Amino acid sequence: MVIPLLANAQERGTNILAYSLDSLIQAKLPQGGMVGVSVFDLNENQPLYAYQADKLCRPASTQKLITAITALSLPRAQEPFRTEVWYKGEIANDTLRGDIYIIGGMDPELMETALDTLVDLTAAFPFHVIAGQIYGDVSMRDSLYWGKGWIWDDNPESFQPYLSPLMLNKGFVKVTAIPTNPGEPARLEVKPVSSYFNIINETKTKTSSAGKFTVMRDWMNNANDITVSGNITARRVEEINVYSSQDFFMHTFLERLGTKFTLMQPWYSFAELQKDSTCQLIAVYETSVQKVLKQMMKESDNLNAEAMFTRMGVQASGNTHVSSEESLKAIQTLVRSMGLNPDDYRFADGCGLSMYDYVSPELLVAFLRYAYNHDNIFPHLFRSLPVAGVDGTLKNRMRKGSPAYQQVHAKTGSYTGINTLAGYLETKSKRYLTFAIMCQNHIKASEARAIQDAICELLAKE
Repeated sequence: MVIPLLANAQERGTNILAYSLDSLIQAKLPQGGMVGVSVFDLNENQPLYAYQADKLCRPASTQKLITAITALSLPRAQEPFRTEVWYKGEIANDTLRGDIYIIGGMDPELMETALDTLVDLTAAFPFHVIAGQIYGDVSMRDSLYWGKGWIWDDNPESFQPYLSPLMLNKGFVKVTAIPTNPGEPARLEVKPVSSYFNIINETKTKTSSAGKFTVMRDWMNNANDITVSGNITARRVEEINVYSSQDFFMHTFLERLGTKFTLMQPWYSFAELQKDSTCQLIAVYETSVQKVLKQMMKESDNLNAEAMFTRMGVQASGNTHVSSEESLKAIQTLVRSMGLNPDDYRFADGCGLSMYDYVSPELLVAFLRYAYNHDNIFPHLFRSLPVAGVDGTLKNRMRKGSPAYQQVHAKTGSYTGINTLAGYLETKSKRYLTFAIMCQNHIKASEARAIQDAICELLAKE
């Protein structure tokens, strides 16, 4: 191909780059596959390259970029996630003549130690008998525990928890099987410790006839009897979600509360706290937004994204009780502020698990440009993104020796037939780019990742 003479070196370089990228895509795109690419030069504030950049694609986990940037754009974005314990009543003669309320704030990082902290803080108050009821307040969001368009048979995977304002251990149980003597059951360790679920040990140590190691529960019937089976030749770890996160939290909280207090009514139920002069805050556990964001982006944590998505709806609408609609309106409002029409896209959830999400490479780049131009967003977002060859979901991609090593900070997205990558890149000549590469209809994920990595490596050489 003859490259025409252009007015200046930058135009010539852009033309050559476009030709190289076109050639790369044609060479690596498998039959039946589709890719959309958008690249924007942040130094020059102008588009650098586009290939089907306006095509609507399923974003998978790059939807988390849209959630994060929208959430961080709000005035109260840096307020921590809070879980609170209140009492309502009066204290007399070492007895609380009233009720305990645990108010959920959708904290996705509340683990077993945090639960114990809440119990210990409650125990520091001057009563040791609770005469009233124990309530969980989950009024922050509606009772739909999965997002629109989520795949039902991803249950009981730990990456698809039952969403609730009260979450413990991300709504899943970690089971560790440790071999013992040949033919004997493995030793099982389960965290967190709780009687909410029942463990059935059907494992055998170094017994090939025992079959493949599996951890399963009867999820079709919402049962929490967890059966661990199979041949154990070495330490094995598996995670499995449990039905009803809010019940998991409350059951375990009540169980541990019972070790510190005499409970006159040793059961729990759910109700919203109606605050009055008899109410007092007992305990608070907080998690920073940056911690939630880091886990959400580095490890592509779906729960963290949905927690951010829910809280964004609360902050954007000013309502104390929300559904996904308030969160989606916040995204649509931001899209409109960018000069784009939100009706040209489809937003369904916060994490990208939904099969109903449809965005374009151009839109992802528009969000990334918006973040780059706002000091209240970019520093928080940038340090949360996986780094090529270093950490998170990019740890094993574009590793040392690649021109893109450590130069790409980007969010990955993947499920069957869909692989996406979007973020920021610094070139050899110190140009800063933002990009989105959306591969669709790729049966082999490795082929989609190969195209994405090759594009990033070519850009990094510039």
